[in-house]
Amino acid sequence: MDVRDVVEKNRLHTICTSGKCPNMAECWGNGTATFMILGEICTRLCKFCATQSGKPNPPDWEEPKRLAETIRTMNLKHCVITSVDRDDLEDGGAAFWAETVRRIKSANPGITIETLIPDLDARSDNIQKIADAHPDVISHNLETVRRLTPQIRSRAKYEVSLQTLRIVAQSGIKTKSGFMVGMGETQEEVFETMDDLLEVGCQIVTIGQYMQPTRNHWPVKDYVHPQVFEEYRKAGLEKGFGYVESAPLVRSSYHAEKHVE
Repeated sequence: MDVRDVVEKNRLHTICTSGKCPNMAECWGNGTATFMILGEICTRLCKFCATQSGKPNPPDWEEPKRLAETIRTMNLKHCVITSVDRDDLEDGGAAFWAETVRRIKSANPGITIETLIPDLDARSDNIQKIADAHPDVISHNLETVRRLTPQIRSRAKYEVSLQTLRIVAQSGIKTKSGFMVGMGETQEEVFETMDDLLEVGCQIVTIGQYMQPTRNHWPVKDYVHPQVFEEYRKAGLEKGFGYVESAPLVRSSYHAEKHVE
């Protein structure tokens, strides 16, 4: 089954293409993909991200049904759902998120689901809407270290992202985050970021090499050696994470099916 054909036929989007993921060929070759809901236009303009920014179209409330049916057609046992930021919506898209999870679970009994959500301005009522739909994992990416956040992330704040993760952890759902290295951070800042994530209850972390999508994006400051990634992986486990995925080509959704366990 050709993933691209299935996605295009059902008028869906994937972060694989929108985010120019380096693992796209591997994942699509294995019949897996990370689906992106709420359109493909983001209301934010982060300097690391290749996703298109601008004024999004209104939510397509038929999309959850199409996505659920597509996942059933693909016979997936695990799926990852993400979205663009929708600051134009009063609830940031939380109700749409919840409906999507419910539809997928209804059409695909036994499936496991990871939701990779925006920060939703750390509003507990909106985050709880998604938690109440009972995905197996709720993930929100910190993306970079505290010092670089104001320069690299649009509108997002480091502390807001941590608070979002804290609310997720308090809901009792498995909590995950990810960040990139090679953006100008120090190793000490990487360890501090791990500590911050653990302090708010994050259980799973992914660490990957930042790759500049275009010449207009934030430049790569350093290509981190694979051995350093291995050191980060070991340090994360020693600090207390339940699972650490750390390697140059790691992205937050890479091997995500392992993170449920």
